[in-house]
Amino acid sequence: MQIIDGKATAATIKQEIAEEVRQMMARGEKQPHLAAVLVGHDGGSETYVKNKVLACEACGFKSTLIRYEDNVSEEELLACVDKLNKDDDVDGFIVQLPLPRHIDEQKVIEAIDYRKDVDGFHPVNVGRMAIGLPCFISATPLGILTLLQRYGIETKGKKCVILGRSNIVGKPMAQLMMQKQYGDATVTVCHSRSTTLKDECRQADIIIAAIGSPDFVTADMVKEGAVIVDVGTTRVPDASRKSGFRLNGDVKFDEVAPRCSYITPVPGGVGPMTICSLMKNTLAAGKKEFYR
Repeated sequence: MQIIDGKATAATIKQEIAEEVRQMMARGEKQPHLAAVLVGHDGGSETYVKNKVLACEACGFKSTLIRYEDNVSEEELLACVDKLNKDDDVDGFIVQLPLPRHIDEQKVIEAIDYRKDVDGFHPVNVGRMAIGLPCFISATPLGILTLLQRYGIETKGKKCVILGRSNIVGKPMAQLMMQKQYGDATVTVCHSRSTTLKDECRQADIIIAAIGSPDFVTADMVKEGAVIVDVGTTRVPDASRKSGFRLNGDVKFDEVAPRCSYITPVPGGVGPMTICSLMKNTLAAGKKEFYR
């Protein structure tokens, strides 16, 4: 069994990006610029955005953080998006989700210029990804693909089970894993209504767990030698921690790991790769790789 170290992989990739940015700037090219819009004071969002700013520094990017209180109007937020769309110095930007309930998230996502949509959530990017055209791929699926590639894990022709059907992870992951240029695998998507979920998992060469249920995947669901990618990051109470909680994955790690050929831990697996992938998309936006 080998641990897939997302933290170390992300650190290596950020160094590679930083070197490319140094070369770009030495040639007199523009420094890539990522902006982030944060609404309210959600603890998880605060931490995530802070880590994005730190990642920008590590990659040599310019970064801008725009804050609003959670009572900001939808109209004001859409005006901010419009301003960022028109700012030639901003190569890419994100509006951190979730947003307050009085704001229509989909309306905000669709207002973002797809050429600056480094989160890969705009329908144009989602559609282009689905049919295999160059685009910004959403960060978590891109991070998972990168880990599989960097560890030399064979996906071609393998049976891959995706647990979860969210727009952010499950659906795009399934699309990518079945495409010839990425996974080239045989893909099954399971979710809370799947009656044969455990049977499907037992046959899988690769399980990508993104169901949002702590310790959902147990040893009896995993065949010997399977590859397990755990996307779950649920906060569960833990009195032994200073914070009072710990991050728990969708996989019961201690009992599942001995059966695997490869497995991602939580934390330190997929999580660091998500932010790293956002940096990859920002670099691509700065270089105008997909859209001019």
